[in-house]
Amino acid sequence: MEIVIANKSHSVYADIICKTIEDAAQVRGTGIAKRQPAYIISKMESGNAVIALDGGFFAGFCYIEAWGHGNFVANSGLIVHPDYRKQGLAKKIKKVVFNHSREKFPEAKVFSITTGLAVMKMNSDLGYKPVTFSELTDDQTFWNGCQTCKNYDVLQRTEQKMCLCTGMLFDPKLQEKEKPKKVKEKVFKRLKKIKQTLFLKKDKK
Repeated sequence: MEIVIANKSHSVYADIICKTIEDAAQVRGTGIAKRQPAYIISKMESGNAVIALDGGFFAGFCYIEAWGHGNFVANSGLIVHPDYRKQGLAKKIKKVVFNHSREKFPEAKVFSITTGLAVMKMNSDLGYKPVTFSELTDDQTFWNGCQTCKNYDVLQRTEQKMCLCTGMLFDPKLQEKEKPKKVKEKVFKRLKKIKQTLFLKKDKK
């Protein structure tokens, strides 16, 4: 299995990618926005997509969207072909596209809206936190992309404040603040353990 940054040469897979996304939406009965082949190709040509191939056969895909002048980035359209599901491929694709997003847009907040529990778990493992929709991009073009989703009426009725999707966000600035805290916590726990060991030895004497 090969997971690579997609380019123009991968445009031949655009139709099957769109078909796989559409079929998945029908099977799940949940909101998955449809995409046109031309849109998928544009992502490939700009280096904003990741594709998984198995000896030339399409296995999985995901792409990057930048919003709010690059202040926000979304990893969208994550899909795995039925023949390659339940093998952990989605998680691998998600990690590759997430790292690619961080490299291309290091200062951007990476966000996701999804109804899938598996995707929520993958997001959580990468450092995403559940947030309200108001904490996500206010770029209307992004929200307009939800129009092909069967749950779009819910989004409209709530004035884009909530839907059946859960919003999740990775904020690089918060991550940097949390790192020193985590290190301090580990050091403190280590020192506490050493002290407890010393006291136990002392009591035995």
